[in-house]
Amino acid sequence: MKKQEKVQFVIDTLNTIYPEIPIPLDHKDPYTLLIAVLLSAQSTDVRVNQITPLLFQVADNPSDMVKLSVEEIREIIKPVGLSPMKSKGIHGLSEILIEKHGGKVPASFEDLEALPAVGHKTASVVMSQAFNIPAFPVDTHIHRLMYRWGFSNGKNVVQTEKDAKRLFPKDLWNKLHLQIIWYGREYSPARGWDLEKDIITRTIGRKSVIEEYFRKNKKTKKTLKR
Repeated sequence: MKKQEKVQFVIDTLNTIYPEIPIPLDHKDPYTLLIAVLLSAQSTDVRVNQITPLLFQVADNPSDMVKLSVEEIREIIKPVGLSPMKSKGIHGLSEILIEKHGGKVPASFEDLEALPAVGHKTASVVMSQAFNIPAFPVDTHIHRLMYRWGFSNGKNVVQTEKDAKRLFPKDLWNKLHLQIIWYGREYSPARGWDLEKDIITRTIGRKSVIEEYFRKNKKTKKTLKR
């Protein structure tokens, strides 16, 4: 297959498997999404979804959040990890939202990335999922699959994002990045990967990745239907 045919195969396959795709992090508005995404760094969505109801029960808006001390926020969010940095970030960004943005989350990459503890990936998720502005947030699943599929060199997430935006139609970015995340979790994980179940990689995957899979799993290509 040519590169564009591989891209279309990915799009078609993901649309078949995930015609509708849920947003992984529970939230009710841009602010609660922003906080949830910030908390998800080096944690799991499941863990974050367990903790955010406890936090949002106390404070689900910037005004209520700044009434809490950094220590109080940290105590609530401690199970998600990196709580010292995240609690300072949550308190600090809530203050800035009140002071500079009328208590609202701005729909701007520049303004979002200027907030404490908010990097490009977090800003991209908020822009995409809260404001429906085209973005392509790259997490570990997308970074892994873009390499496995031969769409990016795996050098870094910045390059992976550039390649994803170059290859996939802009109007599909917001849905597609979520589809790839779910596919990565369910069919092409980093650990416990079964190529037999991973129809996309076994159909269009990078040759060296597939060969490495067989080497590690001591299987022959004859055992795999391609």
